[in-house]
Amino acid sequence: MSTTSMMSIRSTTRAATACLLCGAAGIASRAIGPMDQGAPAGEPRVQILSPGDQAYVSGPTLLRAKVEPPNLATSVVFYVDGRQVCALTKLPFECEWDAGTSVDEHQVRVAVNLIAGGRVVQTVRTKGVGFVEKVDVDVVQVTVTVMDGRGHFVKGLPKAVFHVSENGHAQTISHFASEDVPLELIAAVDISGSMAPAIPKLRKAVNEFLGAIPPEDKVTLLGFNDTIFTYMRRTNDPAERARALSRLAAWGSTALYDVILRGVDMLGRQGGRKALVVFTDGEDQGSHASIADVERRLQASDVTLYMIGQGRGVNTEALRRIMMRLAAPTGGRALFTDSIDELHEAFNELLDELSNQYLLGYPPTNSQRDDTWRRIKVDVDGYHQVRARQGYRATPSK
Repeated sequence: MSTTSMMSIRSTTRAATACLLCGAAGIASRAIGPMDQGAPAGEPRVQILSPGDQAYVSGPTLLRAKVEPPNLATSVVFYVDGRQVCALTKLPFECEWDAGTSVDEHQVRVAVNLIAGGRVVQTVRTKGVGFVEKVDVDVVQVTVTVMDGRGHFVKGLPKAVFHVSENGHAQTISHFASEDVPLELIAAVDISGSMAPAIPKLRKAVNEFLGAIPPEDKVTLLGFNDTIFTYMRRTNDPAERARALSRLAAWGSTALYDVILRGVDMLGRQGGRKALVVFTDGEDQGSHASIADVERRLQASDVTLYMIGQGRGVNTEALRRIMMRLAAPTGGRALFTDSIDELHEAFNELLDELSNQYLLGYPPTNSQRDDTWRRIKVDVDGYHQVRARQGYRATPSK
């Protein structure tokens, strides 16, 4: 789904692709497994770090490989579905590839050309998700959370009990998924100067939160003060997560609105569910953007925003109102903790919610991109506590 809040999903034709890496005349190749523990002495071990095998991918996707030792390789070449994407001759062995708006199956292969001649290769396959395949219309995507009377999340409901309307008119649900729905998650943490005493506990809480995200889901970690820092991008690798968290350091003021805009832009071209979790302990102090800019961008996206306020942020009524004002229309919510020690509880609550969501889509009756606000209402038979985005702005395509 694009930042116009409507996702153009085209039908795809999959064709068998001849292997361009194996069996080439005059070149010795050997397919290897993860880090190839049985590789002969002196031969590099190779592992594709991103994307993971059986991962879901869409939009800008990081291709990354680990070669040990790297000095035995003259070049590292990535192929997707038999086509060369990039050739790298120095660290880091990574590049970006656009997987498109739909979540389709792909074969990703890396070939390491060796100084001594020949090469070694590794291959992974990504997964497709049926709900975005072979549709030739624009689709509005809605993430839905359902709770029972005791406040417990409800899963396993069939498509038939869901009903969606747009501007009061019933819509036909054309796509529905309740299990294994891919998630693109961005966690943005406040590292302004006021957070300095809490940084060690913040690292621990964020590490526990990100570590509990299923490995097939993609996680990006941002830090923000006057500036926005990308510490980890579209991965859930424990080693990379540890390196990213070790770099968190507190200084500067709080560019809260700017980081929300950055997160929405980064998520804009991905498929499946998209969640932005923002943790802060204070009001915006250094953004170039205004709250009106943030609201409009959120209205033109299908990102679900969750905000966590802590410490002095909890005691600032103006900040509480802003957080609820921004999160609620997206189908997300704002949570508040009295101290950094309670942050892991808020993260656990979000994890529970993210693990029990539905994703539905429908082709709108009015497909015009006229920059109008379209109200969405989702009802679920037998349940009254239903949370979903409250609408979207049909912004013109750029």
